[in-house]
Amino acid sequence: MNLHLTGHHLQITPAIRDHIAHKLEKITAHFDHVIDISVIMTVEKLLHKVEAKMHLSGKEIFCEAHGEDMYVAIDHLIGKLDRAVIKHKEKNLSHRHDGAPIKHRAVEE
Repeated sequence: MNLHLTGHHLQITPAIRDHIAHKLEKITAHFDHVIDISVIMTVEKLLHKVEAKMHLSGKEIFCEAHGEDMYVAIDHLIGKLDRAVIKHKEKNLSHRHDGAPIKHRAVEE
């Protein structure tokens, strides 16, 4: 998984980078087909905004979150991404199991 971090009007510190990487481990534990994640962090006056675009095999998921603190915004974003990844995973599993019926071979006696 490739992680791209960008900061607008914000210096990305090693603490923020480690916090995001640690939180994203939760998502990769649920679904390991994540190709790359782009995270953009922005500070506008008193509002901290975090956006993420996650590229999966066959789909791209976009989420954003706002907060009074950057760490709170990151936590909200990770929650949204986690729910979106679980929904995508469940949808793929349901499509895969709704295929043609399984044909059983007759047992000859």
